[in-house]
Amino acid sequence: MSETVPVTRTVDHGVAKLMPDVDRERAWLLTVDGAPQSYVDLDEPTHLEFEYAQRLGHVLDTVTPPGRPLDVLHLGGGALTLPRYVAATRPGSRQDVVEADRALLELVVEHLPLPAGSGITLHPADARDWLEAAPPDCADMVIADVFGGSRVPAHLTTVAYARAAERVLRPDGVYLANLADAAPFDFLRSQLATFAEAFEELALIAEPSVLRGRRFGNAVLIAAHRALDVAPLSRRTAADAFPARVEHGDALRDFMGDAGPVHDETAVPSPEPPDGAFTIG
Repeated sequence: MSETVPVTRTVDHGVAKLMPDVDRERAWLLTVDGAPQSYVDLDEPTHLEFEYAQRLGHVLDTVTPPGRPLDVLHLGGGALTLPRYVAATRPGSRQDVVEADRALLELVVEHLPLPAGSGITLHPADARDWLEAAPPDCADMVIADVFGGSRVPAHLTTVAYARAAERVLRPDGVYLANLADAAPFDFLRSQLATFAEAFEELALIAEPSVLRGRRFGNAVLIAAHRALDVAPLSRRTAADAFPARVEHGDALRDFMGDAGPVHDETAVPSPEPPDGAFTIG
């Protein structure tokens, strides 16, 4: 395929488009129905373009010693940005990617192939179905970046889902999720309350402008049973081009307030982003 020609294809859940970055020779932006999903530089897989992806990368880099191979379960595939990052920074890692959109996976591997020996295995399946069928204690990390369009599906927001994720993690494992919300943060606060039902330690990474309610934006949720050393993570996120803050402990409990956990019977998708929040032409 020409490295300067966009590719558009109808996939299972919308219309996907791969667009080349004119500033980076083999870099591509993936959108689905106009919403940015992933950015990949095939020559430099450690380059994370999106701010939320950078924050996920910071967590990956700081929660365990650098370079140590990990068993990682990715819920949501996109263009496989984070799996490529883990393969490059932690050689020997074993990674499973669960993506409900089979046609999207086929498009990505056709035009943005994985390197040989990457240790990445792709599974076209629903994220929660996969979690509930997976063996216990099989992952060091679960990374959830699942959006139906621009919203997190309702069945991936509940206590039952959080407990399914907790079950597949090893005792020192870490759960990460890319979420999005705006003031008054009903969704984000409810997710904190939901994951507090399954995990002892929580942290949240977001830009101060998002946390102050000035705009809609991404937030990275971190959940674990072990104590989280947030100091190195805070230093990294503060040094980003778009600095973010790590909320933890009492500050996070204050943010969560009196929010209650979400159960399957009452779950709804995450809020619809306002016009123009993430959409591009």
